[in-house]
Amino acid sequence: MNIIIVGCGKVGRTLAEQLSNEEHNIVVVVKNADKVRNITEEYDAMGVIGNGVSFQTLQEAGVSTAHLVIAVTGTDEENLLCCLIAKKAGNCQTIARVRNPIYNAEIDFLKEEFGLAMIINPELTAAREIAKMFQFPSAIRVDTFARGHVELLHCKLAKDSPLIGIKLMHLQQKLRVNVLVCEVIRGDDVIIPNGHFIFEEGDIIAIAASRKNARIFFKNAGIMKKPVKNAILAGGGKISYYLAKSLIASGIDVTIIEQNPSRADFLSEELPEATIILGDATDQAVLEEEEYKTADGFACLTGLDEENILLA
Repeated sequence: MNIIIVGCGKVGRTLAEQLSNEEHNIVVVVKNADKVRNITEEYDAMGVIGNGVSFQTLQEAGVSTAHLVIAVTGTDEENLLCCLIAKKAGNCQTIARVRNPIYNAEIDFLKEEFGLAMIINPELTAAREIAKMFQFPSAIRVDTFARGHVELLHCKLAKDSPLIGIKLMHLQQKLRVNVLVCEVIRGDDVIIPNGHFIFEEGDIIAIAASRKNARIFFKNAGIMKKPVKNAILAGGGKISYYLAKSLIASGIDVTIIEQNPSRADFLSEELPEATIILGDATDQAVLEEEEYKTADGFACLTGLDEENILLA
């Protein structure tokens, strides 16, 4: 495929690497000449210096023969406009990164009106993954289907699990909950179990269930860890915003520590159910004041990786 990537931050660079490894024809459009040079030297990609919103720049990048344009600049509006121009100029498929919470409720409208194949929001995706771990702390992995109505959860059976030694056909009677066991990983083997399958210690089982039934299953199966009732989020960026909304909807009390006064005011207005603290999350006195040792969940979501690791 002929693919044009507009923008070369962390997401754009990762896309260029992965797509070039898959032997697609990649053209990267960036305003900064040094970034273009670094990308073209490191990966098998062409580079164009310019603004991706410019029709002339997109023409130079080969939009007329492109199969896909991915706009991942730092500005949502630029990404949307870039995709709109690319769609009109080359009639190709387009993907835009849109991160602003204001647009999140209008995703369907934006996709239809701008003719987008997909809208990506890395912060929202990250927040959903973290929320799953807080909502199902006993699960090794959680995947969501049917717009959140069905969960596919992986969990490991301990030696004291009441499932050990029973047949799958007796599972519903034993636990009094309706779930579907999709697969079992036993050592290096992946098993699609039938009704006569017998559970053993160490089995990693994947179940499909509604969120309510999944919680009942974990509780009755004896693999329920302490539920997360309150969580502290260090940093009040976009991930924290999306995560807080999800956790609050699940009945989890949320405290956000944010050191930027204007951002803290925004969070207070948009998330009235959350507790917003103006302060530095790396300050131990601030953490102790918020009694972080009694929190069931703690997410480190500042803008610095090193800070997040230290806090964790």
